[in-house]
Amino acid sequence: MTSQFQPARGRLNGSGPVAVVDIGSNSVRLVVYERKARTPTMLFNEKLLAGLGRGVAATGRMAEDSVSLALGELARFKALIEHTGCKELFIVATAAARDAENGPEFVREVERFLETPVRILDGNEEAYYSALGVIAGFWQPRGIVGDMGGGSLELVEIADKKPGLGATFPLGGLRLSEEAGGSIDEARQIAETALNGFDWPDLAPGERTFYAVGGTWRSLGRLHLIQNGYPLHVMHNYEICAQEAIEFCRKIAVPNLEGITKADVVSKQRRPLVPIGAVVLEQVLTAMKADRLVFSATGVREGLLHEKLSPEMQAQDPVIEAARELSTLRARSPAHADELIVWTDTLFKELAIEETANETRLRHAACLLSDIGWRAHPDYRGEQSLNIISNASFVGLDHASRAYLSAAVFYRHQGLREGALSPVILELFTDRLRIRAKVLGAILRVASLLSASMAGLLPKVGIAKTETGLALELGEDIANLDGERLRKRANQLGKVIRTPVEIRLV
Repeated sequence: MTSQFQPARGRLNGSGPVAVVDIGSNSVRLVVYERKARTPTMLFNEKLLAGLGRGVAATGRMAEDSVSLALGELARFKALIEHTGCKELFIVATAAARDAENGPEFVREVERFLETPVRILDGNEEAYYSALGVIAGFWQPRGIVGDMGGGSLELVEIADKKPGLGATFPLGGLRLSEEAGGSIDEARQIAETALNGFDWPDLAPGERTFYAVGGTWRSLGRLHLIQNGYPLHVMHNYEICAQEAIEFCRKIAVPNLEGITKADVVSKQRRPLVPIGAVVLEQVLTAMKADRLVFSATGVREGLLHEKLSPEMQAQDPVIEAARELSTLRARSPAHADELIVWTDTLFKELAIEETANETRLRHAACLLSDIGWRAHPDYRGEQSLNIISNASFVGLDHASRAYLSAAVFYRHQGLREGALSPVILELFTDRLRIRAKVLGAILRVASLLSASMAGLLPKVGIAKTETGLALELGEDIANLDGERLRKRANQLGKVIRTPVEIRLV
């Protein structure tokens, strides 16, 4: 039966859902994305920890119970793919399927059942797509990507929006645990020896970032996040100083995380592998002399879809595209959001407010997001907008930038008084972005009163320097928009920017 479900953006651009089945050495996963896009949104995501790679190193074969478990799950996956009306299906398989003697037989059975070819990625291809996934998920990333699965570890340098040459190592969680006989110390020695053979890129200080991909490392990162009471439970772009990460890895490298505080945030199935992931991560960070560790929620699957985009779509800014999509779905007038971008460009120029390229793109994104909470009760528009933005599945955005976007839109709805903003957001800020968020929030408050958040009026409002500050000029055709409330907000803006702002009729 064909589903009647039609995603909102799918209706707009005529495309539809696309599915990826990822057959790894530890997990078998189905992800259904709303459509091919610069920022693909997940409609559905489910995994089964089938453990296909368990025993491959010792016996050369995938265990029959793991194969049966994986094939049984494919029946459910197939039903979901059909129900969601997917237009395309991609199937990839990695270390277990390519290394096991019964891998070809298993792959043929998958192809027969899902009626779609399976692409078996070799180590270089797996490294390439992991790196491409990080490129898709971050803003101008540079450093080394590591993807640790159940059967292998892939390492690859990224720079200038391109993956370099990759290398693969037999250091997947399941495989290394078996080879080490369950010994943490032995696993550490094996990892150190294996990584000694890697020709580490000569990265400049400040560019020695390690991007960690894979479920085991994300579980490790979540444990660190929870133990430290970090205010935002978003793993993508969660960052730790490399030395702190090394010390944390050493601390949790105990069998099954026994005695580790908050270990229950890691699923029981993952707990045996996280200590193995810790010793590998410790060796990687030490060997590459890393400056920082960053966790990635994007990897092979997102890299595969990114490759299929046109060059024009690949070049798009993921934050701008995600913000534009939310504007299209939720704002009163998406065209007004575009006018805000132009209007704030002019204001920032006239006010001589310096911005980095990153700050400019964030301001543009905030303009696109400024009205997404309008359907909420007026008392909660700011809070709802803040929650949507701070917890959205954005990519290309670090956590301080999330705080900036959330705060700017919060101020736009709730006002500029101190103490109103959530302490959770305040903890994520840099001081520079905190100040800019309030400036932009004050500007958006003026713009919303001028235009009722509808398109067509802001371009008519002039912006001019005066002897004492700045004037917003209302021509004869829009002079009736002048009023006490508008002048009060202009005065508030002047206090924030420390420059008088007046409403002038011309």
